Amino acid sequence: MQILEHKELASRAEKILRQNDMGGWTRAAPNLYPHQWSWDSAFIAIGLAHLDVRRAALELRTLFAHQWATGRVPHIVFNPKAPPESYYPGAEHWACAAASPDAPPAPPYTSCLGQPPVHAIAVWHIWEAAGREDEESLSSTRAFLHDIYPRLFAWHRYLATDRDPEKSGLVTIYHPWGSGTDNSPRWDAALAAVEVGDLPPYPRYDLQHVDDPSQRPTNADYDRYLWLVRLVKRAGCDERVIYRSHPFLVKDVLSSAILVAANEALLNIAEVVGAPDGDRELIAAWIERGRQGLTACWDTDLKLCLDYDLRAARPLRVRTVAGFAPLIAGGQSPEQLEALLEVLDSPAFMGHPGLRWPVPPSTSPEEPGFHPRSYWRGPTWPVFNWLLWWSLLRAGESERAERLRRAALEQLTADGRFGEYYEPFTGEPIGSLAQSWTAAVALDWLAG
Repeated sequence: MQILEHKELASRAEKILRQNDMGGWTRAAPNLYPHQWSWDSAFIAIGLAHLDVRRAALELRTLFAHQWATGRVPHIVFNPKAPPESYYPGAEHWACAAASPDAPPAPPYTSCLGQPPVHAIAVWHIWEAAGREDEESLSSTRAFLHDIYPRLFAWHRYLATDRDPEKSGLVTIYHPWGSGTDNSPRWDAALAAVEVGDLPPYPRYDLQHVDDPSQRPTNADYDRYLWLVRLVKRAGCDERVIYRSHPFLVKDVLSSAILVAANEALLNIAEVVGAPDGDRELIAAWIERGRQGLTACWDTDLKLCLDYDLRAARPLRVRTVAGFAPLIAGGQSPEQLEALLEVLDSPAFMGHPGLRWPVPPSTSPEEPGFHPRSYWRGPTWPVFNWLLWWSLLRAGESERAERLRRAALEQLTADGRFGEYYEPFTGEPIGSLAQSWTAAVALDWLAG
């Protein structure tokens, strides 16, 4: 196994971002993911900020150009030049512009869902990177902040209202794809209650890009995913209708925690652009409400935060990396921080004796739903390692954060192929290779 030097790793990471650059936006990966994904682009912009702050800003400008009238940022903006057989369900299947008057009416078309709102965090990273450059970069980035701020504010307002009519502080998802952790056992119980109607045959193009079909969701899971898409479109993508009738409705603690952290970044951006006092007061209220909502989801036995199934009226009791949501949101008490770090270091996660590197499996190996090679059911994800590392730094745990950064980089330097995710016991890169967001977080770690 070849071990790369950090300089060579950085060079390869930059090359991947250049190769996946589509001229204003970046495809998530060259084969399996030929479109623009929402939270991928946010992480990609964080990496690009170390190469070219204007290009990093353009990544998010392009994404937000396809924002819905409601403020929703779609989870996919479809590449009209990608072959139809490269990804399913594609733009023709979603047909969001026909389903909802709020969707962008012209190509490139979008999906009807969202993803975790990392974007304001990325914008703040771009601003900080510009501050390390010349006055021209700072000036152009200031203009970018002025342009993007109202779009970010509309996105966060949508999540705080349409996606949280109860004002719980927690973001509601109505499809596992909206969580970003698509195939996680977090959703198994809620999905099991979904009764699938008649579906026409459909292709599984994703299975052509992996050696082992067990790395990807099962056909039964895909049936439920596509049925939920059909129901969302049947409801006209209208959250009010979805709340009344949709069979899958879950408060997602990971998305909610990311929104709290993103609102902190948005508050910083609001200061730079001189946003109205009313905006700042509202953002501060969203932060407080979000932390209160996460507190309500705390499980004192597991010492983790749990998603909540609104249809079944019960928490989803599964140990996954989403349980560290309070750490990502920040502002937790010293006692809760200590409890979270204890679980993180335990055999349930980073302290498991069989791990190739001490980075957290996406699902605890002690869970019945754990699978070391299956999408979000056990593999380690560099992009989540970055999110956890960043959160530890914000919590004042600099030494622990540095240990995680070193381990995460060792994982990437072992082969230099920038996997989508990694088998936790062997360290094998699996899923899609040459993954843009993996290259992006590597660049951020190497710059630290």
